[in-house]
Amino acid sequence: MQQSIKFSDLNEGKANFDQIYIEKDPRLYFSYLGQLDYIIPHLAQPVFAQLIRARAETQSEPVTVLDLGSSYGVNGALMKYALGYDMLRERYTAPALQPLTSDEMLELDRAFYRSWPKHRNVRVIGLDISQNAVSYAQACGTVDLGFAIDLESGDPTPEAADALADVDLIVSTGCVGYVTSKTFERLAALSRRGRPAWVASFVLRMFPYDKIAATLAQYELQTEQFEGATFVQRRFANRAEMEAAVAAVERRGIDTLGHETEGLYHADLFVSRSRTEIGRLPIQKLVNVVSGANKPWTIGTNVLGRHGTAAHKRARADRRHLTLAPGP
Repeated sequence: MQQSIKFSDLNEGKANFDQIYIEKDPRLYFSYLGQLDYIIPHLAQPVFAQLIRARAETQSEPVTVLDLGSSYGVNGALMKYALGYDMLRERYTAPALQPLTSDEMLELDRAFYRSWPKHRNVRVIGLDISQNAVSYAQACGTVDLGFAIDLESGDPTPEAADALADVDLIVSTGCVGYVTSKTFERLAALSRRGRPAWVASFVLRMFPYDKIAATLAQYELQTEQFEGATFVQRRFANRAEMEAAVAAVERRGIDTLGHETEGLYHADLFVSRSRTEIGRLPIQKLVNVVSGANKPWTIGTNVLGRHGTAAHKRARADRRHLTLAPGP
């Protein structure tokens, strides 16, 4: 018997941060997620940089990257400029900047990003359902072009389709689970014939990637999972969120001991390229990684980690002997 997994069902156990994505500037985003040691953009930065360099070797023009679920352009800033994630977090949580209006913040950010050395071999497009976040990212310069569209519910506008057809690399650090294979199919269908965009997705271990990988395979993209490391996304907001995540991952037949039971969301890295490119340089040789597992976490993770073993036992006891169907 197969049981289909719905991303919406899995998301019910996650803390809801919808409000931080609709603000007019990213200060609340960094304030909320900073309290939970949100770290995945930092871990993804060197991976994306290596993929951009590898893609640049295959073409003469700058690499156009689509950041899927781009919000305020955090990944874009790290790809475009000689900046680190900790620098951004410290900037947007600085007490001196909190009394400013969003317009004042935007004026400062425009000057801030213009002042930093820019990587000339990359151009970033941001795509997100939040109009406020996309507008801010484009206005301040963390993305070169932004679109606030929902590819789960429909095709892109002609303007967006023309721009997305030029994408060389699609990246995401947390949108899988909120978007499904529908979005990836619409994007893959736009790629230039004979030159499909590569895809690099960091995916929480509670979400299956099978159907997305199968969709990309229809467009001549073979998916590899990076082996030997998982990537910390953030700490759990509370014990309930941890127990829900442990149960969801265990239902997929994945052992959570030493990972989610330590109070941390963990993600896998999937990279999709042509068979020829994979044969020339497999992902294990193409990418060097940092997992975040040895980060000196704050006390919050230790408190939740005390409950990890009990959560693991409950999840194992509750797990049904079912063959799970691929996700959306």
